[in-house]
Amino acid sequence: MSLPITLAAIRAWPKSDLHNHCMLGGKRSVIEKFYGRKFGRFKALKPGIADLNQYIIREVRPFFEMPGGFEKGVEAAFLQARKDGVVKLEMSIDVSFGTLFKISPGHIVSTLNHFHTLIAPTIDFRPELGFARPVPLRTLLARFEPYLGFDYFRSIDLYDDEGAQPLKNFRELYSIARQLGMKCKAHAGEFGSAESVRETVEVLELDAVQHGIGAAESPAVMNWLADRAIPLNVCPASNIQLKRVISYKTHPIRILFDHGVKVTVNTDDALIFGAGVSEQLFKLFQSGLFSKAELDIIRRNGLENPVSGAIPVPDNKNR
Repeated sequence: MSLPITLAAIRAWPKSDLHNHCMLGGKRSVIEKFYGRKFGRFKALKPGIADLNQYIIREVRPFFEMPGGFEKGVEAAFLQARKDGVVKLEMSIDVSFGTLFKISPGHIVSTLNHFHTLIAPTIDFRPELGFARPVPLRTLLARFEPYLGFDYFRSIDLYDDEGAQPLKNFRELYSIARQLGMKCKAHAGEFGSAESVRETVEVLELDAVQHGIGAAESPAVMNWLADRAIPLNVCPASNIQLKRVISYKTHPIRILFDHGVKVTVNTDDALIFGAGVSEQLFKLFQSGLFSKAELDIIRRNGLENPVSGAIPVPDNKNR
């Protein structure tokens, strides 16, 4: 007889988190203790990211501006990942963060390295640089340049309003990243259509898509993604709280999975949405959307190493 599946059991599974915005991904209790007050709870009034952006400005930015806030945010992010059983972590820092909060790229790199080594040295950490779509390309490139000499960041991501600029504007950025051997990711289909997912993959020559759930609207696009083994790093808690999806039970990750698309489950912003990878896997099971065996397939998807030069990850599922 197989043992019942529990949240504690899922936490013990080695897993990945491939869609994690560092400063929004920390353990809430750690940050609030340092901050000296609790964050107001996030609630979107309508679908989209506008309410989320306003919440970050109102509730979270004052924490970023505190002396020591950046360091505490990074510490909390690694504590959250360790607690969650994450063994492979692709975690991003916005390329504009240092400019906005007067923190040098060198200090950002050393802080990430310090807390990775101190808190979670066994995690296969793959630091990532994030780029906001509304920012002009020349500004993004200027903010990217100081990080290039560190040979530290392993991937890039593009996020925020999917319609802020034409995709072609970012080709130069992605060309530079590919020349440097960086993994290329971008948000697409978070609120956009199936065709927007395919277009983003094609125009930017992506290795993976963040979210991508809009693809579930089109069998042709899903088949296209499956044929090319393009993974979608899905964040169910985020999709539900941002009103893109009604519930776990109706989440389109099931449709994507059934069409052979490689999907993973990730946190996005654990500080805001309040769910680690483990909690989301458990809710997908509780809702009846996936069996234990199917969750294990999704978990293993995230531990694969499709990009050259990736570090092998031990699989200790039965520990």
